[in-house]
Amino acid sequence: MVILLIVGSIAIGFMVGVLFLGLSRKVKARIHWRYGPPLYQPIIDIVKLFHQESVSHGFIFDFGILLSLGGAIVCLLFIPIGNIIPLQGSGGLLVVLYLMLIAPFGIALSSAEAANPNASIGISRKFILALGYEIPFLLIVLSVMTNYGTTSFVEIVTLQRASHWGIISMPLSGIALLLILPVMMGMKPFDQVGAPQEISSGPKVEYGGIYLALSKIQHIYLIFIDIALFVALFMGGGSEPLTFFLKMLPIFLIVLLISTVYPRFRIEQAFSYCIKWPTIIAFLGLLLVTWR
Repeated sequence: MVILLIVGSIAIGFMVGVLFLGLSRKVKARIHWRYGPPLYQPIIDIVKLFHQESVSHGFIFDFGILLSLGGAIVCLLFIPIGNIIPLQGSGGLLVVLYLMLIAPFGIALSSAEAANPNASIGISRKFILALGYEIPFLLIVLSVMTNYGTTSFVEIVTLQRASHWGIISMPLSGIALLLILPVMMGMKPFDQVGAPQEISSGPKVEYGGIYLALSKIQHIYLIFIDIALFVALFMGGGSEPLTFFLKMLPIFLIVLLISTVYPRFRIEQAFSYCIKWPTIIAFLGLLLVTWR
């Protein structure tokens, strides 16, 4: 039974992530008065990349991308997707907090082995942004744990269904998470890590073939995880995967519209943004929950 839940969770995360990635290209194209690629274009790209020649720079180069993808998949298994919760009794929110650091660490290992200056710049930007959004994200997690008195995703979702959604009982924390979602997802105006016009895609500059395909799959899972976290913590999750997806969709569209309208920030602007408004709002949210 557990194996079926794991396979189901991985499959749903991949399919929804692919849909969101394809939808982002389509919506941006329409806003820019273009037709855009089909929604299934990410699948075509991944299949094509798996059939292209791949060049390895060593064991750490290979291990880093696998570690990053593995960390994203394991993180996914802790998040309740409707009634699909493979690892519901294994630490919940605190474990996810640590697992979310594995993805940038794995990419950093791989990029360091490649020894490309553009990759090094991209990784340094990634860790700067991670430092920026991890501070408000930690405050948000503390607010959630304080408000519900648990670290279990299942209990958090159950308590929301019994009373109010988290966005109602903890509005400031919900707003803070919404403000840092584009940063966590690496979407404009916070795509400094892989800016092709500046640093030739940064950490991915040495990726090709299967490595680039694995990188795209990892990005697909991270898109799903970030949006799913918001739905689970602040929108009461879902009674089944379809309800969960319908709650995820408007949140993704909000982030996508922001990404389409704003140009890319400079790295210092992005970091300043993270440690300013989201952190202040998240801190005020924690104070309100503590004094309640």
